[in-house]
Amino acid sequence: MTVLDRIVDVTRDEVRRRREAVPLSDLEARLQEDRDRRAFAEALVRPGMSIIAEHKRRSPSAGPIREGASLVDIVTAYERGGAAALSILTEGPHFGGSLQDLQEARAAATLPILRKDFIVDPYQLYESAVAGADAVLLIVAALEPRRLAELYEEARRLDLDVLVEVHDAEELETALEVVDPQVIGINNRDLRDFSVDVRRTFNLLSEIPAGKTVVAESGLHSREQIDELESVGVDAVLIGETLMRAEDPEAAVRALLGRGERDNDEGI
Repeated sequence: MTVLDRIVDVTRDEVRRRREAVPLSDLEARLQEDRDRRAFAEALVRPGMSIIAEHKRRSPSAGPIREGASLVDIVTAYERGGAAALSILTEGPHFGGSLQDLQEARAAATLPILRKDFIVDPYQLYESAVAGADAVLLIVAALEPRRLAELYEEARRLDLDVLVEVHDAEELETALEVVDPQVIGINNRDLRDFSVDVRRTFNLLSEIPAGKTVVAESGLHSREQIDELESVGVDAVLIGETLMRAEDPEAAVRALLGRGERDNDEGI
């Protein structure tokens, strides 16, 4: 059993527990049709490279990250630094996150928010919308094609943007055939064993049809890497651990964007 298999199994158990505590009908009743939606997908295609800055408490590979840090301090620093969007990791048992983290980020910052989790059940989509997410992550490696299609369609019905994540050519082919996503994330980390190959984005990029928004994920830590990705047509990068470990997260975002200390006056 791979790391991903274990996480998905635990996630299914967690979803069953939460559904017993809060039935789906309760979430549906709390869902506001006119909720304040922030355009996640649109934020990734403005001129220049966009950064999706992630709040991540820990991971199976890295252990605890920045223990004791204030989520509000982190996400507001990301916003001041010029991040285009936030990613809030809400998985609990392995990553230490929660939906409360997402709610706190929503209240503290004005950026669009991606709920980063292992979405395997429609129930989680309703949780996401109620908690204030603007987008959700669907990981092709974690889902059968039929379930991927079901979750993608339901997310769009709930007015949630979707970042569809792949890590190899087979998963990319599945994503394009099953849902034809607008936003495609290429994860340089193999979630089966958590190994990282930063060339994966470059290897897969040529196989993505024109007109798609491409997000590179994992293993990124320098302005030089971002320059190289931008030069080949990548629209955005999702960066978590590098920013979470930075002494000054705001300055770290600016540095990755190639901006000076006072360049944030006009916004990005």
